[in-house]
Amino acid sequence: MASTTAGAGTTENPSVPPLGFGTKFSYGFGAIANGVKNAAFATYLMLYFNQVVGVPAGIVGTALACTLLVDAFVDPAIGRWADVTRSRWGRRHPFIYGSAVPTAIFFILTWFPPDGLTHVQLGFWIFAMASLTRASISLFEINASAMAPELSDVYATRTKLFSLRYWFGYAGSFGFAAFSLAVIFVATDQYPVGQLNPDSYANFAILGAALIFIAIVVFGVGTHNRIPHLRQADVPTGKTSLGQHLREMFAAFRNRGFLSIFGFGVFKYTAIGLYGATTLYFGTYLFKLSSGQLAILTFDSLVAATLAAPLAPYFSNLMGKRASSMIFAVVGVGIGVTPLWMSLFDIYFPVGHPLLVPSLFLVGAVYGAMVAISLINTSSMLADVVEDSAVQTGRHTAGTFFAASSFMQQCSAALGVFVAGRVLEWSAFPERADPATIPDATVDSLLIHYIPTSFGLWAIGCLFLFFYPITRQRHESNIEILRAREAEAREAEMRDAPIGAPAR
Repeated sequence: MASTTAGAGTTENPSVPPLGFGTKFSYGFGAIANGVKNAAFATYLMLYFNQVVGVPAGIVGTALACTLLVDAFVDPAIGRWADVTRSRWGRRHPFIYGSAVPTAIFFILTWFPPDGLTHVQLGFWIFAMASLTRASISLFEINASAMAPELSDVYATRTKLFSLRYWFGYAGSFGFAAFSLAVIFVATDQYPVGQLNPDSYANFAILGAALIFIAIVVFGVGTHNRIPHLRQADVPTGKTSLGQHLREMFAAFRNRGFLSIFGFGVFKYTAIGLYGATTLYFGTYLFKLSSGQLAILTFDSLVAATLAAPLAPYFSNLMGKRASSMIFAVVGVGIGVTPLWMSLFDIYFPVGHPLLVPSLFLVGAVYGAMVAISLINTSSMLADVVEDSAVQTGRHTAGTFFAASSFMQQCSAALGVFVAGRVLEWSAFPERADPATIPDATVDSLLIHYIPTSFGLWAIGCLFLFFYPITRQRHESNIEILRAREAEAREAEMRDAPIGAPAR
């Protein structure tokens, strides 16, 4: 990576060998793990326990929301632990390899609660298994994301890496969902709506766990060759107290750029979680789509990711990361809710119309592409915060920052589902509802509560990005400052070394 990146304004470190295709592919492929987990937890967990098992939506939503309390402590601890770890496999790969087996096991157990539990006991089961699954995958996801700024410090290259990672994440999430709807959730005479068939969820859980395990292992093995070139933790100067760890963590969290992204992230991932938890409700009860039609619609997100992967770097260069993130988020969500409010006023294609599914596919692809562009560019913005903070504090704490990013993403499977539970309760939506007999007024009530909640979350989140201060010029200046400091440190080490001592 010694050549200048077009439009980037900075060059890769010439002492580091270029990233090969296999490494890039493995880096992106690993995102399938979190994509599968997000698809299962954000979309199917509420539907399964509420409509299949019969647990009230409020209990399911509250159980998942409570996992945020666990994430609030676990994710920062993982990020900090990784940042200060020194090993022959660096500070990222030990956590990546160690996450594969427990994540797969806890994911499976989530869907197999013991028989005879009450609704409240099932709520505790959901809380425990979801917390363990999310903590395990955080070991992988935080360190995988934190590896991006260590693979490249070039402004535009980072956006390309995150574009690749988001494409595979979408492929994992919606490819898994499409396969499940088309193959696993099979309609029967007893269960004409396949996603309401309880017997299907065993294969669903096993397939998801297998994909998560494979994705993590491929990522670890495929990026193992980069270990010698990734930033190691600083050499410890003595035992560090818990108070010192906390002070260094909070020093990083005071960065203005980080705080603006964090504020945006909390609202956007809550909105994404709300969308994920309710999308099957709209497909099943509003548009009355079959499992096959729902499977077709999941591919709109794969189309969206394919469009967003090259467009995100383009609009990042054209408009800047901050502006493109805000504009595409608001416009995309406005397009995404169009079929819902049009259905509310009875001006959209009716159930069974030949253009219903194609139109939903087109809207979903455009909406998804715009939101994906916003997500890719905000992730790249977070990578730029790493150097901005290093200039201010003298420490590279990528793990700490991406632990916060992991927390934001976990919101999509917890706080978003909690909000979905509230929306369903406000709408008086019944458990185990029959799509053939559910009153139109109940579905209309769901639309009335969902549309302003979803759009409002995105709009409020975008306001935080007005405070993001890092431009391309500031990032490039930060890189030059850090390179100059590292050069000075090497010169000082050579100057102070005893005569005849080998250079390190």
